[in-house]
Amino acid sequence: MRIGIPKEMKDNENRVGMTPAGVAELTKHGHTVFVQHTAGENSGFSDEEYAEVGAEILPTINEVYAQADMIVKVKEPIEPEYGLIRKDQLVFTYFHFACDRPLTDAMIKSGAVCLAYETVQKADRSLPLLVPMSEVAGRMAALNGAFYLQKTKGGKGKLISGVPGVKPTKVLVLGGGTVGEAAARMAAGMGADVTITDISLPRLRQLENELPANVHALYSTEHNIRKELPDVDIVIGSVLVPGDKTPHLITRSMLGLMEKGTVLVDVAIDQGGCFETSHPTTHSDPVYEVDGIVHYCVANIPGAVPNTSTMALTNATLKYAVALADKGWRQACKDDEALFKGLNIVDGKITYKAVADVWGLPYEPITL
Repeated sequence: MRIGIPKEMKDNENRVGMTPAGVAELTKHGHTVFVQHTAGENSGFSDEEYAEVGAEILPTINEVYAQADMIVKVKEPIEPEYGLIRKDQLVFTYFHFACDRPLTDAMIKSGAVCLAYETVQKADRSLPLLVPMSEVAGRMAALNGAFYLQKTKGGKGKLISGVPGVKPTKVLVLGGGTVGEAAARMAAGMGADVTITDISLPRLRQLENELPANVHALYSTEHNIRKELPDVDIVIGSVLVPGDKTPHLITRSMLGLMEKGTVLVDVAIDQGGCFETSHPTTHSDPVYEVDGIVHYCVANIPGAVPNTSTMALTNATLKYAVALADKGWRQACKDDEALFKGLNIVDGKITYKAVADVWGLPYEPITL
């Protein structure tokens, strides 16, 4: 198969779809890999490193899309890429269709096969291609929350750890999944007083047992969240409904319960966001204020640490990319139920129910 790895076009997205080590594995299996010139540069991987393992370096993104049967990316295609994607081309990346109607419409129109990292799901309901970036994003959420808590950044002017004689900050983590656990663990490691919420009692028991003593588990209800808000310094939103839009756990009216300078970090912004007042931001313009509350809603948080993120992502995606290249997408998805669940749009039809339901569009389950 002919596989293309384009340079990401999203604002300050420094990751790349695959490391040279991943490309080496694909070429070892007899596949041709096209890498766009400087695609890996911001992640610390040179064109020479890709060429050494057998990749062909192409000068433009247009040529990569034109040559490839399968595109391996990190983030969803943006508008300048829509016209480059053609019928029956396999695009393997994060899509997050449930919060992007123009992208959904464009991919339907393209006739491409859209296989989304975020909905590849194993029988135990784990999301193997979301986990590595969730681990990065959760850790970064705590770090960014602490950073923007500085008075010079619009925050309350508090040090997350406190100092002897001064209490640490209070951090509220909404959602006890991979992002939430990583965020709580990082915030706790920095010395914060952390509360993590979830609607699963077994998960809360697990978190209580496994996380440090300065992390407290709380059952997630609107009442309980409201009670926490007056004293909280940082809120990290990390709720995920696979493939679907994220519910708003903090409404506009609830902002009034918090002190000015409280920092909200919305890691779920890719899926619509946990906070009613959230809208996507970028690394070049990451924060804004609503009613004196600082909002950090960068849609590609791991893009700030691209070397780590690209290696972690390739570790997770490589075996699936190899299977798709070796067998073709139909046979690979037939052989692997987890990969099958990644199919969101195929030949102009929405094949993932949550996406169809969000936009009120027809859902057509695919049979292989």
